[in-house]
Amino acid sequence: MSIHIGVGGWTYEPWRGTFYPPKHPQKRELDYAGQHLTAIEINGTYYGSQKPESFANWAAAVPDGFKFSVKASRFCTNRKQLAEGAASIEKFLTQGLTRLGDRLGPILWQFMATKTFDRDDFARFLDLLPESQDGLPLRHALEVRNESFRDPAFVDLARERNMAIVVADSDEFPCIDEATADFSYARLQRSRDDVATGYDEAALDHWAARAKAWAAGGRDAYLFFIAGAKVRNPAAAQALIARLGA
Repeated sequence: MSIHIGVGGWTYEPWRGTFYPPKHPQKRELDYAGQHLTAIEINGTYYGSQKPESFANWAAAVPDGFKFSVKASRFCTNRKQLAEGAASIEKFLTQGLTRLGDRLGPILWQFMATKTFDRDDFARFLDLLPESQDGLPLRHALEVRNESFRDPAFVDLARERNMAIVVADSDEFPCIDEATADFSYARLQRSRDDVATGYDEAALDHWAARAKAWAAGGRDAYLFFIAGAKVRNPAAAQALIARLGA
């Protein structure tokens, strides 16, 4: 099983001179990130559609084995009745993201903290998520942010469909740590500005052990340092990669 570690996006001005070398060409930042991380979560797709050529160019910029997760459009998930999102889901999935080819990792479906669990509506929504697109297998990760999802019925829905529940390391959102798919997906949101590596050594050791355990249990693992002290997130990802010797 494989372990992929990265951050959200690759364009962030405070990373210039901290993660990216001084005067590194901005147009080559993804190339650099691809050499020093093993995954990136694409967040721009949450706000709007991208061009098929953009996905193809991103795939070409990173080495073999690198993975992009793709954050689903907010128009799919930020709605009163999730089951009514078929058209938005189709638009999102047909924008060209399969041009990532074998660099495509999981699709991240993020729900607002105000979204509460309605079993029937949520089940109908999950049934709209296909197992493949353009002949390319899809994996789906579900990031819920409301305590009402601490419900065995939600866990069962995810497990029945081989969809991962995102493990949130957060002071703000609940952590539902259940094995429901053949991969695991963690979003680590507690990086600190006063720690050079964002997470201290004990926390990095903890997540390294978790990643190894997921892989040893037969699951691919995806871990992304998101939010928190964002300027520290690339350093946190590199420190975790170093601990895993990958």
